[in-house]
Amino acid sequence: MGGMAITPMMKQYEEAKRACPDALLLFRMGDFYEMFHDDARTAARVLNLALTSREKGENATAMAGFPHHQLESYLGKLIAAGMRAAVCDQVEDPKLAKGLVRREVTRIVTPGTVTDDALLDPRENNYLAAVASGDPAGLAWVELSTGRFMAAGFPVRQLPDQLARLGPAECLLGEDAPPLTPDLDERMMVTRRPDWAFSRQTAEQTLAKHFGTAGLEGFGFSDDEADRQAIRAAGAVLDYLTETQKSSLDHIDRLTPYRASSTLEIDQSSRRSLEIGRTIRDGRREGSLVWVLDRTRTPMGARLLAEWVANPLTYVAAIRARLDAVEELLGNPSLCAELGESLRRMYDVERLLTRATTGRASPRDLSFLGRTLKSLPAVKAKLAARAKGDRSDLPQSGPKGASHKSDLSPLLAELEAAIDLCPELRSTLDAALADDCPLTSRDGGFIREGFSAELDALRELAHGGKQWIARYQAQETQRTGIPSLKVGFNQVFGYYIEVTNSHRDKVPAEYIRKQTIKNAERYITPELKEYEEKVLTADQQAKELEYKLFQDLREIVAADRRRLQATAAALAAIDVLAGLADLARTRNYCRPEVVEEPVLRIIDGRHPVLEVVEPEGKFVPNDTLAGSCETASGEQPCETASGEQPCSSILLITGPNMAGKSTYIRQVALLTLMAQIGSFVPARRATIGVADRIFARVGASDELTRGQSTFMVEMIETARILNAATARSLVILDEIGRGTSTYDGISLAWAVVEHLHERIGCRTLFATHYHELTDLEQSLPGVKNLNVAVREWEDKVIFLHKIVAGAADKSYGIHVARLAGVPREVIERSKDILAQLEEERLDDEGRSKIARRPDGPKQTRLQMTLFGPADHPLVNEIRRLDLNHLTPIEALQRLQQWQATLAEETKKQ
Repeated sequence: MGGMAITPMMKQYEEAKRACPDALLLFRMGDFYEMFHDDARTAARVLNLALTSREKGENATAMAGFPHHQLESYLGKLIAAGMRAAVCDQVEDPKLAKGLVRREVTRIVTPGTVTDDALLDPRENNYLAAVASGDPAGLAWVELSTGRFMAAGFPVRQLPDQLARLGPAECLLGEDAPPLTPDLDERMMVTRRPDWAFSRQTAEQTLAKHFGTAGLEGFGFSDDEADRQAIRAAGAVLDYLTETQKSSLDHIDRLTPYRASSTLEIDQSSRRSLEIGRTIRDGRREGSLVWVLDRTRTPMGARLLAEWVANPLTYVAAIRARLDAVEELLGNPSLCAELGESLRRMYDVERLLTRATTGRASPRDLSFLGRTLKSLPAVKAKLAARAKGDRSDLPQSGPKGASHKSDLSPLLAELEAAIDLCPELRSTLDAALADDCPLTSRDGGFIREGFSAELDALRELAHGGKQWIARYQAQETQRTGIPSLKVGFNQVFGYYIEVTNSHRDKVPAEYIRKQTIKNAERYITPELKEYEEKVLTADQQAKELEYKLFQDLREIVAADRRRLQATAAALAAIDVLAGLADLARTRNYCRPEVVEEPVLRIIDGRHPVLEVVEPEGKFVPNDTLAGSCETASGEQPCETASGEQPCSSILLITGPNMAGKSTYIRQVALLTLMAQIGSFVPARRATIGVADRIFARVGASDELTRGQSTFMVEMIETARILNAATARSLVILDEIGRGTSTYDGISLAWAVVEHLHERIGCRTLFATHYHELTDLEQSLPGVKNLNVAVREWEDKVIFLHKIVAGAADKSYGIHVARLAGVPREVIERSKDILAQLEEERLDDEGRSKIARRPDGPKQTRLQMTLFGPADHPLVNEIRRLDLNHLTPIEALQRLQQWQATLAEETKKQ
């Protein structure tokens, strides 16, 4: 303590501070929130407040504060600075308090527990996550502002990828748990919690108590180790929320298991490279894929779209259901426009409902909910009318790929059925709430006249009771026979009866004279004073009654939370689908044919972001044809403009810098992702086989704080791809091996391509400056060379940004060096060296010496070691096997192949 005396107030402050020592305590004192000691110094620095003290001298206690009505603004600044804040409020009426007003910490606000609109981005989820350490690791996450709560177990190596997918604002870890990776620590607050909060027994008890269940089997969790870890993490989340929120958590009414097998997996570095949710340069939403796709009209829809993009589907039927819905809305522009207008008038039901359930909703929040409910019948009617309406107005032509089928989307029908109009609640809110409600409930004035007879009577009294006064004045005039008698009011004497001096002799004996004025006398009566007392207390009584009525309304809303949650989810999905249809119409997207087979057949594909940010007409479309040549349905493969029908799984793209190689390979990955969320894609025609994973090794970066060079990061990411990719994956690689010496780099890049071709067999786009790799087309049947076309004209290199068949004949590096002003003798000497190097790498027949391979696969003899068995190639193949998509017949065929391989090896040993 400083020099300030330990007053009862400061004792109260110290008790509150001990309850939350790691948070900055905002202590309510009258009309201000005050901070003391180190908290005051921190607040003065972070919030730019004046630092003061009550005493002078070296031991003066530091103080800083701000007006109470600015709380949300200052909380936002503290959260943005990555800090925790504890709000200590007055919890009893100062007028009724005996002695010191009681104060308590009413909530602890952290980045992951924010629920106030002013502190949240309405378009994005704000997750609080928890990690239960181990392998598998448990991961649970909750969106407190909506109540969505999920958990799962993952191999510990996947944990960074899962956290990157979620992007939580805050993550809970046990006290003794290992730290997360440095880059994750920089992007979210890490809060250490007692290890007992993560114990399985504590977690199960916490969750069962909250949900009112005997166990968690009914939520879909099994007794395997991954789900047990998930439960540990979920229990830690709920324990933390109970401690920090100090209010009802009833809106968190279920815990949902997350199953990664139903979604496309994208690792942390690939999400960053593809700029799915944020740009690499400045971390902004603008310029990302989500930014381009977002045509939603509601915050709920915007958040759901971000979730869809972060978790693309892998089930073809589910993807096609979304595409059918988008296609129907695309083919019915009037319906799409009408839905958009109705949705635009709606508010964020999910977050409004949470504030009502937790007791933090304002009258304005409930009025917004009422307005949204009034808009629901129009949305439901428009969707229901699809089944019986005239569809002859559908356009005969539109964006390519829209077939305008007469079949109605089952998904839209399901969403229409899920919209609950809640007529009783809508009627109650409409009857109870005024058209323009205030932000605070204590000041009154928001309950509509006619809703409560008692409140109306109190209001009439509070506003002077004009009718009563007029009736009383008429009564007294008639009784006394004084025609000029009148009843008035002033702040000094209250209500009075005024009689002119000319009628003084008619004044009844029971009148009590109170004041003499010019030409008149003023009197009071017991009846008038009794009425005055009623009027003076009526305003306070009206406000108290209005607040009680408001609390009743909040409870009515909370009681309907499940119906409202289902309705909000349906509205969000309709919003996303209508937005995707609007995007497809305005940007001329086509419907992709999504199939199980690992194919890529994209005709005139365009980069979804660049075609928006670049001037119109500047972006050059390109084809992509890779993978199987025919589908299960017997569909013929697409043809390029030149009539080619390639079936290669690996596309090797060469060409000079800045020609568009990286843009092209990113474009393919983004179109695949778009198709798997159920979106139309920027192309003339597209057939896309579902990918289970997308890997993107693009660009150069280093992590010096972890002692990793650019090349080390590149190799780590490459190793992850080679160890985790399956035959159903999509891999895009850019400039593998450029971070080391030329021959090292070529050797690594060459071996990587061979491994992808022979061991994995996935669709791969490999952009490189190593022209030596183009010789692989001669030795590997699944490799096809492509290059970015350029033209030379008058010492200039013109990039055409067109992908064409064949290998680039030169890199133009020496040409660019000459244009940059490198001395002529250096240019000439470099040409001689280049010619010599190119000659040495070819044999007498002009073929690459590197391309020579043994006639059969190289046999590696395995030997027992002192430290454990060496990995057999078959073991690695089994590890990579995707059991979720393997049929019984395919499994039997694999076993026969492996048995034959082992038998052959036994003969050779």
